[in-house]
Amino acid sequence: MPKKRVFISFDYDNDSFLKEAMVGQAKLPDSPFELADWSIKEHIDGNWKAKATTRIRSVDMVAVLCGLNTDTAVGVSAEVKIAQDEGKPYFLLAGYKDKVNVKPTAAKASDKLYKWTWENLKSLIEGNR
Repeated sequence: MPKKRVFISFDYDNDSFLKEAMVGQAKLPDSPFELADWSIKEHIDGNWKAKATTRIRSVDMVAVLCGLNTDTAVGVSAEVKIAQDEGKPYFLLAGYKDKVNVKPTAAKASDKLYKWTWENLKSLIEGNR
């Protein structure tokens, strides 16, 4: 079975460590996914959104890494909104164990924040939500 292509959305200012952790997991031998280009660190303008839209269109799904300040990360909310508008499946992962991780403002009230474990991540990649 081919690996799923995943776009990572995360708060550049606060959660780069989370992105690095997911990059590491993508390299594991039993990983069901590969990473496409992840979040774009540029000013959010029409050009930025066009680039993000192109990248999100090219993947199978979007993984949103939620940290302590994700609700203030304008770029993450914009990427979630693009995924919603493009009909791309996405899921929210709680980035930090034993801390209060928050959803981006564009997340729907019904979007569940999943515990980030290797088994959960593999299951989410396979579409189990």
